[in-house]
Amino acid sequence: MALSKIDGTNLITGLPAGSVVQAVTFTYSTQESTSSTSFVASSVTASITPSSSSNKVLVMVSGTQTTSNNLSHNVATIYRGSSTNLGDSNYGISYAYSGAGSTHSGISMNVLDSPSTTSATSYTMYFRATAAHSQTLQNGGAKSTIVLLEIAGWL
Repeated sequence: MALSKIDGTNLITGLPAGSVVQAVTFTYSTQESTSSTSFVASSVTASITPSSSSNKVLVMVSGTQTTSNNLSHNVATIYRGSSTNLGDSNYGISYAYSGAGSTHSGISMNVLDSPSTTSATSYTMYFRATAAHSQTLQNGGAKSTIVLLEIAGWL
């Protein structure tokens, strides 16, 4: 195994498929809200520069969310860049429903992505409201975390 540098970062090269090549993490604790029924970007975002275009990126996001009313949904997803939704276009990746009262739920999303690039690639948690109900992330001072792991790829 050789040690190389990309953008000043030490990376181990020559690892077998499935090995973690590098890790990036970001934690955000400021509350954010939306009443938009379309997905909007949160501040929970991180960027990684894959060392090989055949490598994968495991994206893991955790946090909390709250809706304001009865019969509402908590919906969140992960975007690569600002245009590629890695989840369902309507239901996202994290989806919870409330029949009565406001809903408080955890967010736990994991996606193994194939960005097929060696350029800096950003991943961001997006969230949306349903109907006229507002959606809040990090309610009550909770934190959201995004972790990016570059995984040595398979040919």
